[in-house]
Amino acid sequence: MKTFNYHSAKDVKEATKLASSSSAFLAGGMTTLPSMKLGLATYKDIIDIKRIKKLSGIKVSGKSVTIGATTKHTEVAHSKEVKKAIPSLAALAEGIGDPQVRNRGTIGGSIANNDPSADYPSACIALNATIHTNNRKISADKFFTGMFETSLKKGELIEAIEFQIPEKSCYQKYPNPASRYAVVGVYVAKHKSGVNVGVTGAKSCVYNDKNISNALSKSFSSSAIDSVKISSSGMNSDVHASADYRANMVKIFAKKAVEAC
Repeated sequence: MKTFNYHSAKDVKEATKLASSSSAFLAGGMTTLPSMKLGLATYKDIIDIKRIKKLSGIKVSGKSVTIGATTKHTEVAHSKEVKKAIPSLAALAEGIGDPQVRNRGTIGGSIANNDPSADYPSACIALNATIHTNNRKISADKFFTGMFETSLKKGELIEAIEFQIPEKSCYQKYPNPASRYAVVGVYVAKHKSGVNVGVTGAKSCVYNDKNISNALSKSFSSSAIDSVKISSSGMNSDVHASADYRANMVKIFAKKAVEAC
């Protein structure tokens, strides 16, 4: 690992002022630190944001749940407020990694990293999330742009994620037995305006499966998915699952999610 300058920011203003094209924000460090140790990423400055009080915490207000960026997975999983408002989101958090990861990793870090097999991005899509940064608000459907890519600009910092409370929702995934990352994960959420189906692990970036969403918006039942055809084009194919297998799992886990709602 190459040398770097460490900064512990006391507030968002200081953190963003320190940011540059050769810096990185550090919250849980679940991806940043391993990448640096392996020489896959190098930074001149590491800006630690986990002590900024404004960035942590959970608030339920009206029709939404807002979670601070540095809130840990375990805090989401065990939050009484989240369990009551969006129980599927708490269950998702409980299924991330292992206890060590859940006690260090943060929701903001997971979303900013946008790993193609991460769980939270599917929740953002399904729950019509809005990502609040220090400069603007970004809807989830415009936030995730590609593999490990988002619409965040250099030096822009996620402050919180606001999830809309659905009428019904459930997240189902086929986890990698070692990492518990989603080989395929499907988050189904029914809103008054329609149904969203956030899919992770299947392609290079999380997406809303419009075919399944449209079918469920007409009839919210697992049988409504029977006639939906899922193409394997663009699906990931690796040692864990072929593209055809992943395409089939999207359909299977979407049905499981609907049945569990």
